[in-house]
Amino acid sequence: MGRLLFAVCVVCAWDAAHLLGGGMLFPRDSPTREVKELNGLWSFRADFSPGRNAGFQQAWFSGPLRESGPVIDMPVPASYNDITQDARLRDFVGWVWYEKEVWIAVRWLRDGNTRIMLRVGSAHYYSVVWVNGEKVGQHEGGHLPFEADIGAVARKRNGTSCRITIAVNNTLDFHTLPPGRVEYLNHPKRYPSGYFVQSTHFDFFNYAGIHRSVLLYTTPKVYIDDITVVTNFSDSTGLLSYQVSVVGSTRPSVRVSLVDQDEKCVASSAGSSGLLKIVNINLWWPYLMHEKPGYLYTLEVQVTAEAGNSFLEDMYSLPVGVRTVQVTSTQFLINNKPFYFHGVNKHEDSDIRGKGLDWPLIVKDFNLLKWLGANSFRTSHYPYAEEVLQMCDRHGIVVIGESPGVGIKDVQSFENASLAHHLVVMEELVRRDKNHPSVVMWSVANEPAAEMPPAGPYIKTLVAHTKLLDWTRPVTFITNSNFAMDHGVPYVDVVCLNSYFSWYQDQGHLEVISLQLNEQFEDWHGKYQKPIIQSEYGADAVPGLHNDPPLMFTEEYQKAMLESYHSTFDQKRKKYLVGELVWNFADFMTGQSIMRVAGNKKGIFTRQRQPKAGAYVIRERYWRIANETGVMPAWSRYPCQ
Repeated sequence: MGRLLFAVCVVCAWDAAHLLGGGMLFPRDSPTREVKELNGLWSFRADFSPGRNAGFQQAWFSGPLRESGPVIDMPVPASYNDITQDARLRDFVGWVWYEKEVWIAVRWLRDGNTRIMLRVGSAHYYSVVWVNGEKVGQHEGGHLPFEADIGAVARKRNGTSCRITIAVNNTLDFHTLPPGRVEYLNHPKRYPSGYFVQSTHFDFFNYAGIHRSVLLYTTPKVYIDDITVVTNFSDSTGLLSYQVSVVGSTRPSVRVSLVDQDEKCVASSAGSSGLLKIVNINLWWPYLMHEKPGYLYTLEVQVTAEAGNSFLEDMYSLPVGVRTVQVTSTQFLINNKPFYFHGVNKHEDSDIRGKGLDWPLIVKDFNLLKWLGANSFRTSHYPYAEEVLQMCDRHGIVVIGESPGVGIKDVQSFENASLAHHLVVMEELVRRDKNHPSVVMWSVANEPAAEMPPAGPYIKTLVAHTKLLDWTRPVTFITNSNFAMDHGVPYVDVVCLNSYFSWYQDQGHLEVISLQLNEQFEDWHGKYQKPIIQSEYGADAVPGLHNDPPLMFTEEYQKAMLESYHSTFDQKRKKYLVGELVWNFADFMTGQSIMRVAGNKKGIFTRQRQPKAGAYVIRERYWRIANETGVMPAWSRYPCQ
């Protein structure tokens, strides 16, 4: 274990140029900003040295990567694991190296009042970035963006191409999110010298690489660093409180305008903070809760300021939805109306590209969500791409945003070092997603081993910290009802329960589900008087495997299990059950084990997005629930799109 972690320590020993704090506004073109995408083929090399640290010892970043040894083509964004035929790369643990030569526009380089930013949407798990051999930043965490100002470095070689090098390490230890452990198997008669494996306590494949877009973008030296909006309404009047953070000037002039979908300005104000009032408000409504779901306004922010002898201007447009979220002891309310989550759990996972951002797949998944009549999903078990949340905003799909706190099963993962990192991750997550109207709740962790003594203070601190970061959204953590979960539960706003009756216990005995599920709900609500979401339930179904009477792993068993849960859900949603999220939307890859046959098969769709029998059960149910609300237009029974 020490040898792999040594490679990480090497990074820390380098003279670090820390990545920027502050806001993380999604890069958008505007009259004052330009965005250049660096996606495509990058040069790639894995460090197969015994300690995985040859790249740092030999300074592979100091020159073209091909000079260090053989390189191959690697697509970005994509996981690298399934791209080649090399089994060593499929299960590789350690440092891999990416490189791309890019040209930066002369006008960017010549204008000293222009910031040149390099942004990585996500890379799993540790990342170190160099430009032309100079380190510009590093980041810990595999699911959130990071960026660095590279203007000074790029301008040193004006008129030549710019070499970007990114080293990425997927090693997980007790203090990462998710946590893991590297085990060295020192048995010379059974294993080669130096043999090690990465072990984890989560049930999905540890895909690695640069998973989301790499961008260059510009801003003026005086720039809009962050925007925060909080919305409310009274009768037909919408209220939008805003706060604009400007960097580079102590006395900037700020103007904001709110524009509707007809491109009409409906409210405006001056100043870095204020309150906009919108007459005849179009609220943001979830899909199937209103005939105009996902209504978005655009908040146009303009900043002007003097910077030395220059007069600088910056402009940024932020999509916003006006809506409220509230929780009672028995209800989850959106815009003061009861909302019932009928949705799915998902994974960023697909053939070949792994967790890499893929637009055709994203659009296909949204079409399938609408086909199902699903109004929501949870980003199990990590933050999803910003582009996915933007789709949710536009389509009215409600989101429970989850941190990568999954698999926290070892007492060492509750130590102060883990908590400190977890708090930083929550700050990064809230800072990125706080303005998305689709995100209605934060999940700080999934099934932590909360029966361990350190877990209570750990979870309590996480929940309290997240509430301080964002008081407008409720907070939960996902619990497995098989464990004693008193620690932390009193502090959450919504109880989210994962249970797999007649699957992981009482295998094959569907007749016990209603009794056990009823006991679960009554015990939890009776004790805590909080609304409950069934955040996971389901059964593996191998596509095309059939048997009657139903047997485990057949499509018939999955179908029968879902129906057995649904009868109890119908009883409890009249009381305090506010949601049901089936596990899982689609089959996904896991590590190899005797528990899984080429991945987890609990999807109601195959990994290639073809429906199993369970998909039709969910579809019939979700459309029935949606039609019971009585607020949908007549055409929406089975929509064409």
